[in-house]
Amino acid sequence: MKMKETLQLGKTAFPMRGNLPIRELEWQKEWEEKDIYGQRQELNKEKPTFILHDGPPYANGNIHIGHALNKISKDIIVRYKSMTGFRSPYVPGWDTHGLPIEQALTNKGVKRKEMSIAKFRELCEEYAWEQINKQREDFKRLGVAGEWDNPYVTLTPDYEEAQIRVFGKMAEKGYIYKGLKPIYWSPSSESALAEAEIEYKDVKSASIYVAFKIIDGKGLIDDSTSLIIWTTTPWTIPSNLGIAVHPNYDYVTILADGKKFVLAKDLVDTVTQEIGWESVEIISELKGKDMELMTAQHPMYDRTSLVILGDHVTLEAGTGLVHTAPGHGDDDYIVGQKYKLGVLSPVDDKGCFTDEAPGLEGVFYDKGNKLITEILKEKGALLKLDFFMHSYPHDWRTKKPVIFRATPQWFASIDLFREQILEAIKNVNWTQQWGMQRLYNMVRDRGDWVISRQRAWGVPLPIFYGENNEPIITPETIDHVAQLFGEFGSNVWFEREAIDLLPAGFTHPSSPNNIFTKETDIMDVWFDSGSSHEAVLKERENLTFPADMYLEGSDQYRGWFNSSITTSIAINGEAPYKTVLSQGMVLDGDGRKMSKSLGNTMSPDKVTKQMGADIIRLWVSSVDSQADVRVSDEILKQVSEVYRKIRNTMRFLLANTSDFQVSEHAINFEDLRSVDKYMMVRLNQLVEKVEMNYEKYEFPAIYQLINNFCTVDLSQFYLDFAKDVVYIESENSYDRRAMQTVFYEVLVKLTKLLTPILPHTAEEIWSLLGEDEEYVQLAEMPHVETYENEIELMDMWNAFMDIRQDVQKALEEARNDKKIGKSFEAKLTIYPTAPTRDLFVSLNSNIEQLLIVSDLNIAGDKTEAPETALQFDSLAIVVEHAHGETCERCRAIKEDVGANTIAPSLCERCSEIVSKNFPEALVPEQ
Repeated sequence: MKMKETLQLGKTAFPMRGNLPIRELEWQKEWEEKDIYGQRQELNKEKPTFILHDGPPYANGNIHIGHALNKISKDIIVRYKSMTGFRSPYVPGWDTHGLPIEQALTNKGVKRKEMSIAKFRELCEEYAWEQINKQREDFKRLGVAGEWDNPYVTLTPDYEEAQIRVFGKMAEKGYIYKGLKPIYWSPSSESALAEAEIEYKDVKSASIYVAFKIIDGKGLIDDSTSLIIWTTTPWTIPSNLGIAVHPNYDYVTILADGKKFVLAKDLVDTVTQEIGWESVEIISELKGKDMELMTAQHPMYDRTSLVILGDHVTLEAGTGLVHTAPGHGDDDYIVGQKYKLGVLSPVDDKGCFTDEAPGLEGVFYDKGNKLITEILKEKGALLKLDFFMHSYPHDWRTKKPVIFRATPQWFASIDLFREQILEAIKNVNWTQQWGMQRLYNMVRDRGDWVISRQRAWGVPLPIFYGENNEPIITPETIDHVAQLFGEFGSNVWFEREAIDLLPAGFTHPSSPNNIFTKETDIMDVWFDSGSSHEAVLKERENLTFPADMYLEGSDQYRGWFNSSITTSIAINGEAPYKTVLSQGMVLDGDGRKMSKSLGNTMSPDKVTKQMGADIIRLWVSSVDSQADVRVSDEILKQVSEVYRKIRNTMRFLLANTSDFQVSEHAINFEDLRSVDKYMMVRLNQLVEKVEMNYEKYEFPAIYQLINNFCTVDLSQFYLDFAKDVVYIESENSYDRRAMQTVFYEVLVKLTKLLTPILPHTAEEIWSLLGEDEEYVQLAEMPHVETYENEIELMDMWNAFMDIRQDVQKALEEARNDKKIGKSFEAKLTIYPTAPTRDLFVSLNSNIEQLLIVSDLNIAGDKTEAPETALQFDSLAIVVEHAHGETCERCRAIKEDVGANTIAPSLCERCSEIVSKNFPEALVPEQ
């Protein structure tokens, strides 16, 4: 028998390399076959609920790394809650209506105008399901558990029925109305947009000063004078119906280079510089309020512009006289209503001028900028043309500029319940307090919600019109349409005539001949997803309203967080969520936004095939996703190193508990050695801190805690000296079984703590343990224990750790001086202070073994140390090379090697172990 065979070198089926891309698929197949998610729900069915309501991603294209961050974060929370006493089902969702799918079909060659709307919508639905199925597999590959075979989808009949009922309740309360107001209009999408669909980009725009010649100056300004306006949207000049001044500002008539103009007194110097006048003289002065109802000649057309008063006028830029086009601006519209100016918006759906702008018919508005400035110049009305860079609203889908355009639209009146929304926002638990303020300000400052869209693919507005064009929205019609949608889906709206969509025998005063028409606009997609609290939370028996949590990207303050609370307050009077947690954007390693054009995007599919889903999941846990986060190949390599450390730590523990049975070999806490108790308390502290951070959704803290525990507490200390016990001692020695008791406890508890983050790896570890639950996902999180005298124990061992640090410094210095190589070659002579000597006694431990040296001598008091000793606060240390020979078995250098003549290569300790347990190893091989 070889001497190596007398060592207790453990073995394990848990490989050093995870081979995650292959093994994860095997685990996922097994979980699906065994319905582990369903088993977990069954275990939790009588427990209190925690519902994380999924914000639906848009069903178009493969998932990106931002999707992975979001879905994995949700999965971590749901898995943790499921293992801590909560019934926490997860119902994934998809948002399916809207322009991107229409565009995707167009890009594939579908000719929308050559088929019926109903047929086109059928193709949209087919495409949406293709995308859902693709994304579903992507999400499942990340190890996200949930009701994948029964998700909620905004195009299903049951969902659309619930959405119609949300609309109906809002209409019944008087919140829905039709109006001609300027709204964000996207020529590139040919549709109205909500504020949530706007993003800002820097653009170069024209800036012009224009003169409007006075017609009637009320005797205060003569008709040889012109009013000056300034605008950055020359294309809106044809729509001008008025000029606004502030009632309290001072205005002056000036003589500038021989011509008379009116502008705000405080802006004379600025405008003089901008236009480049050489000679300027103030002739007269008057208040803005005195100019009310004066008239001026429109610079392009044969009509007048009315001077009106407006508090929105400022002196920050321009002339103090504001060009007013009620068809193209919010403030313009509001002040125009007061003066009954009317609404002129001579631009069509594609952004081209209509015949209401003579001379510009068919011209795209942006090209109109140049034509209009040329016309103004010809007529002598253009005083200055310049260009400047500024932030301008764009369609967030097409990335093209939008315009303000007055069109007949359907609105939800936010004003009627704005205060209720604001009050509810204050009562939500915002994980980031700034999130509360952000949404609060958005709701406080927003206008009414434009809910109509001029598209085909979406949920139709369930509105009928009488013969006199009066809108018909009654509880009876809403209920009937909702039932039809629930039975046939919303495509029935486009497949049937209006009369066939109304209840049998329906009559209305607006239609004496029983002739009805129907609305052709669809609802804003934010109304779709914003109705999920009714369509999902209230409709599914296993869910509850309000949800415990909404977790989405920070762009959803203007999106789903906003639309959901709006509709919920409107019909329920309470927020649909108790807690909101938002996440930042995923950037590349250099902090740049990811985009295909930059070539810096990262595919989760590619990462899972190369490294495995658990690496992505560990990355998710490592980043503070409440702010913007970074990811790159290099960052994932760093994360995989941490994974390797965790895996190898668990592998060592598994290998060295392969001959350990809890029922036979475990030692009670009170009977453990002091150092083992210390490690049990450290483990208990880890459990407490990790679970506390799971509760606070502080995943990076968990990542750091577990990494530090594996590295510092285990690898660099407990497992480092453990080899001298678990390898060297006899199989059933007390010291070895004591350490194995701790090893096994660490394995069980750490595996449970890791499960929400690394479910595949945790399950692989669990399969090699002897626990009652077949799968770790069906186990509960470890409880925080209370140990007797643990404070005193920790104080004692913390003091030892400080001393150990001093010893390591002394050993490092001896290594640098070539006195020793490894620490096992050292002999230490320690001269302690009295408290340190008492500490060594109270530890009741093999200090030599703990410090991993071959010989230790506790000598006299620190004051007796020789001059060559290294001095520290609580001890002095002399390091020298250990005397004796190296033991063949334990590798310690001992003077008693060969003391037992039948074991000439062994130290006395090993000789005793081998003689007793492996006598055949002492018989020379023939």
